[in-house]
Amino acid sequence: MHAYRTHNCAELRGSHAGSTVRLSGWVHRKRDHGGVLFIDLRDHHGLTQIVVGPASPAFETLDRARLESVVTVTGDVVAREGGAVNPNLATGDIEVRAASVTLQSAAIELPLPVAGDAEYPEDIRLKYRFLDLRRERVHANIMLRSGVIASLRRRMIDQGFTEFQTPILTASSPEGARDYLVPSRVHPGKFYALPQAPQMFKQLLMVAGFDRYFQIAPCFRDEDARADRSPGEFYQLDFEMSFVTQDDVFAAIEPVLAGVFEEFSDFGGRTPWAVTKGAFPRIPYAESMLKYGSDKPDLRNPIVIQDVTEHFRGSGFGIFARMVEGGAVVRAIPAPGAGLKARSFFDGMNDWARGEGWAGLGYMNIKAGEPGGPIAKNLGAEATAKLVADLGLGPDDGVFFAADAAPKAAKLAGQARTRVGQELGLIEQNVFKFCWIVDFPMYEYDEDAKKVDFSHNPFSMPQGELEALETMNPLDILAYQYDIVCNGVELSSGAIRNHRPDIMYKAFEIAGYTQEQVDENFSGMINAFKFGAPPHGGSAPGVDRIVMLIADEPNIREVVVFPMNQKAEDLMMNAPGTATLKQLRELHIRIVD
Repeated sequence: MHAYRTHNCAELRGSHAGSTVRLSGWVHRKRDHGGVLFIDLRDHHGLTQIVVGPASPAFETLDRARLESVVTVTGDVVAREGGAVNPNLATGDIEVRAASVTLQSAAIELPLPVAGDAEYPEDIRLKYRFLDLRRERVHANIMLRSGVIASLRRRMIDQGFTEFQTPILTASSPEGARDYLVPSRVHPGKFYALPQAPQMFKQLLMVAGFDRYFQIAPCFRDEDARADRSPGEFYQLDFEMSFVTQDDVFAAIEPVLAGVFEEFSDFGGRTPWAVTKGAFPRIPYAESMLKYGSDKPDLRNPIVIQDVTEHFRGSGFGIFARMVEGGAVVRAIPAPGAGLKARSFFDGMNDWARGEGWAGLGYMNIKAGEPGGPIAKNLGAEATAKLVADLGLGPDDGVFFAADAAPKAAKLAGQARTRVGQELGLIEQNVFKFCWIVDFPMYEYDEDAKKVDFSHNPFSMPQGELEALETMNPLDILAYQYDIVCNGVELSSGAIRNHRPDIMYKAFEIAGYTQEQVDENFSGMINAFKFGAPPHGGSAPGVDRIVMLIADEPNIREVVVFPMNQKAEDLMMNAPGTATLKQLRELHIRIVD
């Protein structure tokens, strides 16, 4: 018999009754029923109930063993009878009568219990992450992550992509988030940078003649944490393709993502969630900002924002009329069925907007076909009726209004759309809804710097290429740039790349960079392009966010094996830590207080 186990703790069934087995695992739960011990023994695979009576040589050892101690149990498999069968457990129709036990490792008192679903403070969970990972939900999430990565890899290979590994120690890049710097021992005063993404390397692989590249790539960015963003590091499905249009990129990655979400749609034994069928909807950036107030629209929410600026121009509602004359816009956020709500609902929405730092939300509530509220009163019956008709509102609907400069009005309207959808229970459940956001503006005006700058990725190909850069207003130029969004979460950004040096120099010139600066900051890529570069493009969906969505977790830390806290600290390994004087001397570094 094997020294530790003949079976795992999820393997035994009724057909094994009468056999002698050996199991190893952790003491998950203990129950004493009149001197008979019932122990749930847990390993990676599942649970098996162990039974031991006071006459057994194993009794004393198991009685003294604390929860989470590791034991090896040898005993006979016995079929459970009648009401003793546990239908919720894979091994619920048997139990093992312990004949002998070996204590492999005794556990001390636990800082947090492994059994049960009780919530515990984040600092405790992260400090003792190895215990937290034993908990059923977190353990399942990490196994889901492994399965998702394996599925992504398999599907990319099936699509004709080849996996390559790009460098971790590289050069600092001036764009994007802050770099993590690594001092060089052999080059005093010089630093490597950890890659924010393999962006330049994957483009250089296309220049090198590799047609379809991918990797599950680690990325490092010194930026603050959010619910959907880990501080420090994250992983993405990075890919790039040569001789492709935007349509080719979409056609390659859509079946990969849809396939993964379909494969794991029943995660945790739930009824499978629906996944967008066929080609993902494509929404131009300008349309998305107008209709959804966001470039990350949650299409599970049926509310569509509408522009009603002209309804208030010169209207009897003086506040909005004066704002419109001053250049503001007015956005309407329909609230289906809200007319049946009490006035406190509308006042609550206004209070919420003020709490978010806005001036407030105007509103109109319709009860039994009669519009009410200050806006309806001041607009007048005829103008109100036209507004209601143009918005397609029903006899018991409501509507909220956001008035401000266009970017601010869009942001407030988008936040209000989300809030109204949640408050009225309009968000479709148990579904993954994908879309592409396309036609991003190439440039934006930086009010602080008083200059035109890139709005997104500076390496994107402008639509219209060199002619557009030379003849159009920069703020009107669109880029072959796109995002994948699922349920309001941005999964990736991508683009058809600017592969021509002449177009790249001109694009950067518009943003205020000289040719010398481009050559200095992006020398590896710009020099390579001068030796013949294919048209190419790609994207990089975030693995952590994919798993977070499939697991239906609100925070990305629930699907990362060893996450940092919001301050980018590893509480378990005490990182970041101080360096010794010897280390600092080797690196030619001095700490200045």
